[in-house]
Amino acid sequence: TAGCPFHHRPSASRSRGRNYEAELQRCRPEVALVEFGDYHPLKPIMVTDTKTRHGARKGSTSSSSSSSSSVPPDPLSSMLDGTDPLSMFAAASASETPAISRSRKEKEEEAVGADFEPWSSKRGEILARFTTTEKLSINLFMGSDRGKAPSPGSSAVSEKVRTRLEELDDLEEGSQRELLNLSQQDYANRIEELNQSLKEAWASDQKVKALKIVIQCSKLLSDTSVIQFYPSKFVLITDILDTFGQLVYDRIWSMCSDPRPLPDSFTVDDVNDTAKETCLNWFFKIASIRELLPRLYVEAAILKCNRFLNKSGIQETLPRLTAMIKGIGDPLVAAYTRAYLCRVGVEVAPHLKDSLNQNFFDLLGTFRQIGGESVRKQLALQRVEAPEYLTLYSPAISWILQCIAYRAPEDYVNCAEIWVEFTCRHFTKREVNTILADIIKHMTPDRAFEDAYSQLQSVIRKILTYFHDFSVLFSMERFLPFLDMFQKDSVRVEVCRSIMEIFIKHQLDLTRDPVILNAMLHICKTMHDSVNALTLEDERRSLALLIIGFIRMVSFGRDFEQQLSFCVEARATFCNLEPVLVQLIHTVNQLAMETRRVMRGSHSRKTAAFVRACAAYSFITIPSLSSIFSRLSLYLLSGQVALANQCLSQADAFLKAAVSILPEVPRSISVEGKLRSSESFLLDFTNNFLAMLLVVPDHPEHGVLYLVRGLLNMVQDYTWEDNSDAKVRVYVSALPLLAAMGQETYVYSVPKVDSNETLYGGDPKFLSEINKLCETLIGQILDHLKVLGRDEGTRRQGALAFSLFGVLLAHGDLRNNKLSQLAVNLWNLSHKHGHCEPRVSVRTLEFVKHQAQQPDMSHLSDTVQRLTLQSRT
Repeated sequence: TAGCPFHHRPSASRSRGRNYEAELQRCRPEVALVEFGDYHPLKPIMVTDTKTRHGARKGSTSSSSSSSSSVPPDPLSSMLDGTDPLSMFAAASASETPAISRSRKEKEEEAVGADFEPWSSKRGEILARFTTTEKLSINLFMGSDRGKAPSPGSSAVSEKVRTRLEELDDLEEGSQRELLNLSQQDYANRIEELNQSLKEAWASDQKVKALKIVIQCSKLLSDTSVIQFYPSKFVLITDILDTFGQLVYDRIWSMCSDPRPLPDSFTVDDVNDTAKETCLNWFFKIASIRELLPRLYVEAAILKCNRFLNKSGIQETLPRLTAMIKGIGDPLVAAYTRAYLCRVGVEVAPHLKDSLNQNFFDLLGTFRQIGGESVRKQLALQRVEAPEYLTLYSPAISWILQCIAYRAPEDYVNCAEIWVEFTCRHFTKREVNTILADIIKHMTPDRAFEDAYSQLQSVIRKILTYFHDFSVLFSMERFLPFLDMFQKDSVRVEVCRSIMEIFIKHQLDLTRDPVILNAMLHICKTMHDSVNALTLEDERRSLALLIIGFIRMVSFGRDFEQQLSFCVEARATFCNLEPVLVQLIHTVNQLAMETRRVMRGSHSRKTAAFVRACAAYSFITIPSLSSIFSRLSLYLLSGQVALANQCLSQADAFLKAAVSILPEVPRSISVEGKLRSSESFLLDFTNNFLAMLLVVPDHPEHGVLYLVRGLLNMVQDYTWEDNSDAKVRVYVSALPLLAAMGQETYVYSVPKVDSNETLYGGDPKFLSEINKLCETLIGQILDHLKVLGRDEGTRRQGALAFSLFGVLLAHGDLRNNKLSQLAVNLWNLSHKHGHCEPRVSVRTLEFVKHQAQQPDMSHLSDTVQRLTLQSRT
């Protein structure tokens, strides 16, 4: 024990227990489940131990297999007892399956839904379209019941395989039944009778007879003797195939319903062995059909039964059947065979697109045969022209394409995205509209467009690249419905923005086209409606600029009323974007001025009424603006327009409204995100307002200079910033206005508007009122200058004194000694503390000296002598 590796290890002092039987089982090769797709009954087979069958009645056998395993009965020949390799394989699979550890299979892919247009909806259309007056025939080869001598065979062929082949020979080579001179209706009736015979044979457990009917009917699809009727023949005969496929499927389904019904989403694990064996035998029987066309059709009819065998059965069978169709020589027959395979395939596995695509490409490949000698001879024999012949393919092609396009949001739209550029480049709006309609048709079901916004946006961009004439673009019936697919707000706005940018860039001429206007209003409204409380200011500004660009391109020429109606509609549509409302007010004011210019001297009453309507539009719209300075400037502008059009009452209303909202002006405003004092803006407005008041006549019911007094009262009551000279500067600005009002002839006037110079005509009382108001203002200014001197505001004092000096020099009568002395005092005060700019002072003094040399200004000579320049030192 000294060399024992477990010596001195207490935990390993005993050897481990062994289960040799279990270990032996683990060492055996693993049993692998072989799928049905790996086998085909026509593959070479070799059987070494079997007994030959002696002459007997067809359908019976006296031999037994040397294998000891039992085989479930063939559903079509329950009396047979063969041991062909296929049966042995099935029996072995059935016996070994329980020993294999397998996980639960995944559920089958979802079948077609209600959004898929069913074959039944096309059936009636095809039958009504493809008709014939020629006589039709039906040739059926039904199997006989008499016995047949066995053919000598190799010992390698099993009893059961030979029995199956002979039985099928009987099905295919039996007695012939021919029905001639049938009308189209008679033909349809006979096919329906065969369909009923199939059901009756199945119900009476005559499965062999049922299979005979299906095989013989399938053979009829190789007959193209009356080629115009072929699509309808296809519809009628495939009804029988559908019936057969459903009967077989229901039969196997019912075998799995004990003890409980099989669920719709069953897997192969839910299917019992008996049902699997029965299903296999059906496929084996069909695979033994010698002719290609019936074998293809009948196997396709029971394609769904692959679900009972394995999950990948359908996926493996479809490519095989697709490849087998290449063996069909007639291109029309091959096309409809592909259509049937696609039909049964898409019903059970719509997600398997590869075989669908392959069928389509194979179909395209067969079109080279159309120009071949065989087809030409056939058409010449039946006196059918090539264009008519080509229409026979349309139902098959249409169905295949529908199957390919079903539940393809991504494949289809990727293709459409490319083709739309080709269409835009080489075709007209008609073809582009067709493409858009087709995209809508495919992308609308199940809201598939929600997963393809990028591709749909690309489609829009490609269209906009080639279509710059928006009257053509918007005349496409499906363009706006196409835009409606952009349901996501951000995407929809982005698309509308791209359209607007192209419109503004390429629409060079003004437009009144109703097609363009309606479409652009819809697009602009979409952008406008996206604005909410969370929208950033930059985004608001960007959208507003695009909409303004559209509004500026709208012109109805001399149809001014229509233009105003458009502005009314736009105001209601874009009420949440203030810059757009401002633009609309400017547009209406321009419209009013244009109306007066064009209609001058004609229809004066109508013109005046229209101008008043424009004024009313502005008066109603301005209060809705949130910006106080926008309201002030637009009240002033609208008042000027009204005055220019001799609408005095409207002008008066605008100006009074402007004065009334002055107290609402905040002391600070936001400019580009920063707070700034509003005094500079307010001073600019009051200066402009005062300049206009010169030509505004006084209202007879409100007294002399009522607007001037109203403005100055508002300025007096306004809460200015601390240490501000703004109020006094307004007073300084008002002095030139009052001086101009006292003139016999005003410096400017409005045509056809009588200003105060005409109303008062130099009335002494009017001039007295002006003088009193001037004295009051000067007194207020001087008081403020004294306050600045006490508060050590010498710089502000000097600047304000110099401003008042300039006003007195330009507008005052310095022949008055008191006024002349006041001017000299203001000059000295402005220079007292050395804050006045020397260059300004020198130039001002030179100007006064120059003025003193004028004949009527000689009185300034004495004033000049008293104006001295003081050195800063």
